[in-house]
Amino acid sequence: MLPAMADFTTLRSVLYLPANRASAIARARTLACDAVILDLEDAVQPDAKADARAAAVAAALHGGWDGKQLFLRVNGLGTPWHEADMAAAHVDGFAGVVVPKVDTPEEAAGLVARAGGRPLLAMIETPAAILGAPAIAATPGICALLAGMADLAKALNCGTDAARTPLLYSLCAIVLAARAAGIACFDGVCTEFRNEAALRAEAAQGKLLGFDGKTLIHPSQVDPCNEVFSPTQAQVAHAHAVIDAYTQALAEGRGVATLDGQMVEVLHVEQAKRLLARA
Repeated sequence: MLPAMADFTTLRSVLYLPANRASAIARARTLACDAVILDLEDAVQPDAKADARAAAVAAALHGGWDGKQLFLRVNGLGTPWHEADMAAAHVDGFAGVVVPKVDTPEEAAGLVARAGGRPLLAMIETPAAILGAPAIAATPGICALLAGMADLAKALNCGTDAARTPLLYSLCAIVLAARAAGIACFDGVCTEFRNEAALRAEAAQGKLLGFDGKTLIHPSQVDPCNEVFSPTQAQVAHAHAVIDAYTQALAEGRGVATLDGQMVEVLHVEQAKRLLARA
């Protein structure tokens, strides 16, 4: 039985944490992040995988996440830990399973079938995944795409700059695939965790491209990320004005309204309502 489609599009800040770091998990419960990913993959050494898995399960069962969505990032297909990780994700408390390097829709479908009814979030971090992103996103049970730009950049053998120029095509491809499938998408991490200006610039770029939020690697990144991805007071006021102008036009028998010299149609009203729902 396929899991019900989960809507994660309102999440702004999604924080990765090593699952075997008890102090980090305790602190995360107090942070303003919208979601936490307990990581069993890159952040955990091979000889600590089993202990990290047990700690993640304990953290999920203990609860106390105060409305935060809690996800488990498992080790990838083909690793010695994958099956046990997927089984651990079945316990109560996890809102979904994050799987690295999902390259094909066939892999996605198989993962969904083994996710124990949990929504599955697919990491897009290889050239094959970028090319297959529309089909992966359209797989029933896939509820979000997460950009994994570090591994992708390595595979592409591309250079780096502050504007992430070599990765822009891939970032846009992820957004397009997610929007076509009606699911959430999250920008990759900013590794310069001591550089707030760099984090803000990446987050603003991700928002401009259409991402719902951003994945993070350090608690200090949470508040700036939330600020960037939250509607401003001016945007909220404008959204109310758009809806009011259109409502007034309908009351007067007109299907189109104007506001500050701009045409207001039903599509603008829908955008305004989405913004208010996010606010």
